[in-house]
Amino acid sequence: MEISVVGAGHVGLVTGACFADLGHSVVMVDNDAKRIANLKRGVMPYYEPGLPELAGRGVAEKRLRFTTSLKEGVDRSEIIFIAVGTPQKATGEADLTYVENVARSIAEVLPGYRLVVEKSTVPVQTGQWIAHTIKTYLKRKHPFDVASNPEFLREGTAIQDFMKPDRVVVGVETKRAAELLTALYQPLGAPIVVTDINSAELIKHASNSFLAMKISFMNAISQVCERSGADVEQVAEGMGMDPRIGKAFLNAGVGYGGFCLPKDVEAFIKIAEDLGYEFELMRAVRNINDQQKHHFATKIQKALWVLKGKTIGVLGLAFKPNTDDMRYAPAVDIIEFLEGEGAAIKAFDPQAMTEAAHLLPRVTLCKDPYEAARDADCLAIVTEWTEFKDLDFKRIKKLMRQPLIVDGRNLYDPQRLRAMGFRYRGVGRGRDALKA
Repeated sequence: MEISVVGAGHVGLVTGACFADLGHSVVMVDNDAKRIANLKRGVMPYYEPGLPELAGRGVAEKRLRFTTSLKEGVDRSEIIFIAVGTPQKATGEADLTYVENVARSIAEVLPGYRLVVEKSTVPVQTGQWIAHTIKTYLKRKHPFDVASNPEFLREGTAIQDFMKPDRVVVGVETKRAAELLTALYQPLGAPIVVTDINSAELIKHASNSFLAMKISFMNAISQVCERSGADVEQVAEGMGMDPRIGKAFLNAGVGYGGFCLPKDVEAFIKIAEDLGYEFELMRAVRNINDQQKHHFATKIQKALWVLKGKTIGVLGLAFKPNTDDMRYAPAVDIIEFLEGEGAAIKAFDPQAMTEAAHLLPRVTLCKDPYEAARDADCLAIVTEWTEFKDLDFKRIKKLMRQPLIVDGRNLYDPQRLRAMGFRYRGVGRGRDALKA
């Protein structure tokens, strides 16, 4: 099929590269001329495992092209995916300016029937506005369809998530649109859930908000564990064996981050409010997440008594492993609290150092975990990178001023570290805290 994807960001670029790898002809459109020029040279705008190779293969086999011309994308494609950003406004709602601009621009150059598919995460009823916008600005009265095809791509595993999805959701209003999208996704062999557009839009926000709720629930449980002497790891294991609950997203930690969950939770609260419903459950999810980051920072503070004049080594700055994304990363809030109390911060992340240099100008960025640990009064684990699981703790203990580990991801065995002479604090490990 002939496809265009408008927006070469985290969602659009992966989507376009994957469709090209499936054998389709794809035009990637973005109005950022520098980004397009870099993509033509094989330079990716962000870190995603496997993406440079995937995109490079598409370009080499002439199935993937990059352009700043929306007209070129519309002219050469029967299906047009809108994958532009929907940043959060100060009110919490999604800013749909980019979506509207693309819809209007499509209308102005539409040469014949096209299926316009919203891939961006948008509030319910956005599809109706896209259709209204295209109809309003059409130069010639060509037929078109609008559909919703929400993405469920996780940074760090986005290519695998696209190629081996657990389901594909398509929201349509016509048989023609349903047939086009079904044929497009059929080769993936995944269940295809066909709904109306409003339901498809709501599925995305409901899914992300439910996952955020599971994370906040376990973080709340971790607080109960710390106060009662229970172990949140054991509690999660017992809960996760119940098939009605499942094991996924039951890991207590420092709180969720990234661009999707925080933004989608806020947007869902605002969507419900606009529809006349006060979504108190999601407000609690958001508040627990904010509290968890603060709780972790104060855990460090309590372990050191006074933060002023102390040096904290931080391992992990990206919001999750296998990405360089620091948008809404818990590390930012945690570090800002520690700095505000007078601590000096040294930090290392395998991929997010360039972004960290802009976001955290007062932090000393280190070449590896050992440099971050040198002369530190505490080593804080914030992101669960695989590289951090097998550190040489004998070496780290010699490097540190005080052998204190505050483990925000429960990566380590408390007994092992204590046997080596470390003071250890985890998340929700109440029994270990009582022994410390």
